Amino acid sequence: MKLALKEIKKNKAKFVILGSIVFLVSLLTFMISGLANGLSQDNAALVIDLPEGQFYMSDDADQTLNMSRINEKSQQQVLDEQEDAVALSIQMGFVNDAADKQHGVAFVTSTESPYFENVKAGEVVLDKSLQDKGIQLGDVLTNNQFSGELKVVGFVDLKKFSHSPVAYINIENFKEIYRVNELQLLYVPNGDDTAQYAGLEGFSNKQFLNTISSYKAEQLSLNMIVWFLVVISGMLFAIFFYMMNVQKIGLYGILKAIGLKTSNLFVLIWTQMIVITSIALIISITLSQLFNSFAPSGMPFTLTFATTLQLSGVFLVIGFIGSTLSGVQIKNIEPLQAIQQGEA
Repeated sequence: MKLALKEIKKNKAKFVILGSIVFLVSLLTFMISGLANGLSQDNAALVIDLPEGQFYMSDDADQTLNMSRINEKSQQQVLDEQEDAVALSIQMGFVNDAADKQHGVAFVTSTESPYFENVKAGEVVLDKSLQDKGIQLGDVLTNNQFSGELKVVGFVDLKKFSHSPVAYINIENFKEIYRVNELQLLYVPNGDDTAQYAGLEGFSNKQFLNTISSYKAEQLSLNMIVWFLVVISGMLFAIFFYMMNVQKIGLYGILKAIGLKTSNLFVLIWTQMIVITSIALIISITLSQLFNSFAPSGMPFTLTFATTLQLSGVFLVIGFIGSTLSGVQIKNIEPLQAIQQGEA
């Protein structure tokens, strides 16, 4: 431990460079992870916030929400057999405010359920983000496909679908707007994934999210970047410590000659890795959490402390693996040969 810290003090420049690289890579990883989580919420918070359960679409919909139609018989069967089951529909649309300005929304309607807002005919409950666009409680909204008006009776926090604010409306109003008589989905909270129904295809929450093409594409791309950065950090550790070890072969030979065990040399490398990585992570965690607190309201950025700690643990594990691989050569060092090589 003391030997590891002494070497860090003696070669400050080298370790500062390594620490700076780890800091930049980890900070970038935290930021992209926060962006991935933020976009996830902005894209599908309506589904993400629901308890784990089972979604059902019509099996001829080819796993496409817009093509799904649940017939009345199947809907009633599931609602009768499954406790807290709910039938619902989600469709993209728009509303016009009093100034005739158009706002894109995701219309949501459902049978009575504690997991969705149930509103009366002629009423609408909106996501709070629409307040920033000037819509207030009591405002009357219109839709070109709807013969009546929709009065704003409430707002909800963070309910988004396909990057659009949710608008909860009555089933009869929904059917008039979209000229349909059937709903698109069935949702059973805490449902049994083995339950099968004729003409219906079941999905877990995660599987249903992946049927949303924009969600799957966004998350796959961003998560690939996150893990690519993690792998890069491991390679940096391996390369850095490998170069350091090559330069210190003579020193390691002397240390082995005076009786220092190979395991002690590995502890030296691990100690240096932990010290450098921990300092870099503490700084990057602090900055990323500050950004999370003060990020602009319109930016889809969500970075929980739990996610930060998980990624930090991954960095430490990758750093451990990288530094260990770089030290494999130490095991095969012969003291006399190493001393002669170092002197040469």
